[in-house]
Amino acid sequence: MWISVIVTIGLFRLGYSEFENNDQWRRQARADLERAKNVKQITSLAKNVVLMIGDGMGLPTVTAGRIYTGQKKGQTGEEYKFTFEQFPNVALSKTYNLDRQVPDSAGTASAIMTGVKVNLGTLGVDGSVPFGENCTEYRKDRHLKTVLDYALESGKSVGIVTTTRITHATPGAAYAHTPHRDWESDTDMKNTPGCGHLKDIAYQLVMDNPNIQVILGGGRRSFINNTTPDPGTNKISSNQRTDGLDLREEWKREKRSRGVAHAYVENKAQFDAVDASKTNYLFGLFTSGHMTYELERNLTEEPSLSEMVDKAIRILRKNPKGYFLLIEGGRIDHAHHDNYGKKALEETYEFDNAVKRVGQMVSIQDTLTIVTADHSHAFGMVGYPSRGKNILGFADVLKGEEPKDDLPYLTMNYLNGPAFGRTDLTSVNTRDNNFQQPGCVPIKVSAHGGEDVAIYAQGPMSHLFHTTHEQNYIGHVMMYASCIGEYKSSCDYKKRVPWETLGHIFSMLRQRRETNCNH
Repeated sequence: MWISVIVTIGLFRLGYSEFENNDQWRRQARADLERAKNVKQITSLAKNVVLMIGDGMGLPTVTAGRIYTGQKKGQTGEEYKFTFEQFPNVALSKTYNLDRQVPDSAGTASAIMTGVKVNLGTLGVDGSVPFGENCTEYRKDRHLKTVLDYALESGKSVGIVTTTRITHATPGAAYAHTPHRDWESDTDMKNTPGCGHLKDIAYQLVMDNPNIQVILGGGRRSFINNTTPDPGTNKISSNQRTDGLDLREEWKREKRSRGVAHAYVENKAQFDAVDASKTNYLFGLFTSGHMTYELERNLTEEPSLSEMVDKAIRILRKNPKGYFLLIEGGRIDHAHHDNYGKKALEETYEFDNAVKRVGQMVSIQDTLTIVTADHSHAFGMVGYPSRGKNILGFADVLKGEEPKDDLPYLTMNYLNGPAFGRTDLTSVNTRDNNFQQPGCVPIKVSAHGGEDVAIYAQGPMSHLFHTTHEQNYIGHVMMYASCIGEYKSSCDYKKRVPWETLGHIFSMLRQRRETNCNH
């Protein structure tokens, strides 16, 4: 009898446990459903626009990154969600360039910033200008204005924050016009006959865009004359300028001539000392090249992406007309190019920290925040790893699907790249910061992926992201939401909202009258 009771209790407990597990998923789904039902469209003017680009942050990176982050926090990982994954509006972006199925960062960032698809490798010029060192087709009438340009014309403040060189492709798309993304310094243009009328990207940033209020990132080498050692490396880089200009000093000279409060900084101590409430222009170049990977960053020498974002918003938000801010988590892409899977996921984690910081500092009622990627990467998750298994480790082998060479394989892999070849990794520490996941095809750097990437959005007009969009559509939503550029005089929602509000008031009065009559 007692055995029967014990078995019955055991079965009851097992069934109860299963019921609780099933009920957990039902509760979670019902909560998601209620949130979806209660999402309200915000159709007012976007005073501010924050565009956040995770360079190379394709959907496989988001998935692996959320598992990695969840496991860092002591969870199994799969159930974790990034901050941006909780935005109410999500869509897909088709990333191809005008001339390529699989794109690069210059063409994709230019599409986002200008609202027009362009060729691979070009910045701020239309599709009639091909990528390369032939400047025959380059003319000023083929320049494209950007969201940043239009924001300035509307009296807004603007800023750019990145973990790459500030002259790199994604930040460069906000302000530069060139047929070649690599012309970051005049030195990079030495062997380009017929292109003497063009200016390098660093020159364009400082000399042609004096009203960009916040500029933070790496890439000091393109701004320093080649007679001056870099203050961080104490060396002279072959990328430093040969035209006799020190663009750091040119930037400071221009700000002094206007009498505006400004600061130029080159390390974290100087950066931390800047009082945002008393500073209107901030220029920070923290490294000679790209900023250091988050896993390797010296916390006392370089600020993090989220710290730079915090300072940028504190400066820009003083403008009563609002601001436009471009933020790039650029080193996600670089880690992928070198098959550094762990570094790519750590960069994604810090990128989400920056998203979280933005959310803490802005109002969803007046700030459109867009989080997206410029392109994906040849990176993926494979095999059938058990729930909660370390994302940096080996996949599980199912019966009947064993590798033909009897070697274990990783959950995270690359299709191509500098690390390649099928070797026995059994005794290798695949969780090391510098471990490179092998690729299938040996090439110098892992190539981009061509699949669609996600768009996550919240704030005014974020509901306009709702399906699969061409990538240049993002630029049009930013302009329309903030009533600038092509939509400066045709923002129909500005005319429509007052009548909708008046109609809502009449409806409420009618309902109240009917209620009174019924009583």
